[in-house]
Amino acid sequence: MNNIAPENLIAWVASVICSTPGRFQQFSNSFPAALLMDQPAPGEWSALECLQHLIDTERVFQSRIRALLAGQDFPAFDPATQGAKLPSEPDMAALVQEFSHLREQGVALLQSLTFNDLTRQGRHAELGMVTLSNLLHEWGGHDLMHTVQAERAVMQPFIGGCGPWHIYFTDHIQK
Repeated sequence: MNNIAPENLIAWVASVICSTPGRFQQFSNSFPAALLMDQPAPGEWSALECLQHLIDTERVFQSRIRALLAGQDFPAFDPATQGAKLPSEPDMAALVQEFSHLREQGVALLQSLTFNDLTRQGRHAELGMVTLSNLLHEWGGHDLMHTVQAERAVMQPFIGGCGPWHIYFTDHIQK
């Protein structure tokens, strides 16, 4: 397993989280709304639901960073009960704009951190003691995970109709 060197962590996380709004902007500019709203399988999120989750958790990540900087404990987050629900006809452009604005604030907070802040600790209500370094690793991975999830959601209608090429997509099929 590869690890990010502590001296690179802030810059590497910034490189990931700075790219995410643009990726969803590209989705908004390129894909039909129906494709972005299509749930790939029962219980699986559409690309728009992934974006809404990133909006919800952007606030969570920022509050957790502040808690860790203050040496405070913080609650868990349950997207099923605490996350916002999409309206029946969501506006992708407005969601991207909201996410971009929140992310600008998150990036500014991230860039205010120093190498010495990475060891700050706090207690997560479910996971126990965590460091700011742990949280930053999770933030970068979380963004990438939900971007990939959104891309897989958009991919599903294409997989279903590709006939014999279906075998090349077995790792990406959502059931």
